Amino acid sequence: MINAIWAQDEKGLIGKQNQMPWHLPNDLAYFKKMTINHTIVMGRKTFEGLGGKPLPKRQTILLSKNENYHPDGVTVFHTVEEVLAFAKKSKDPVFIAGGAMIYQAFLPFCEVLYRTVIEKSFEGDAYFPTIDWTQWNLVASKPGIVDEKNQYTHRFETYERVK
Repeated sequence: MINAIWAQDEKGLIGKQNQMPWHLPNDLAYFKKMTINHTIVMGRKTFEGLGGKPLPKRQTILLSKNENYHPDGVTVFHTVEEVLAFAKKSKDPVFIAGGAMIYQAFLPFCEVLYRTVIEKSFEGDAYFPTIDWTQWNLVASKPGIVDEKNQYTHRFETYERVK
């Protein structure tokens, strides 16, 4: 099963120069909770934006056109089809974790979407692809806790593809 997980601002912004344009520990904890002991798929720029090291307790797959790119501790695939074949064999969910081009490539194959919406606008250069929301049902929405460490109003949403 292929799922997508991301955080966005109220206009769909997801990144600024391969980084998140906000600091929201609640969302980082949610990402960890949802992806721990599972496989995450990301592009090279997203991987390098996270420090160029695999996240603990997750199998990391990088999708890169560069045949010579092989960072330690990760699996590198060069086509969407390779990732889809891997996901088909996997008993566990595979989470698409960015960036924008990777989300665009895998959105047609996703069964569940996990979206954190931050109710504020930020400056950036990467947006989540346009979604046809008629193909999705909102099955859960939970407000995030706002406190001194999490200063932005936000909510965690789960969508399932209409069958």
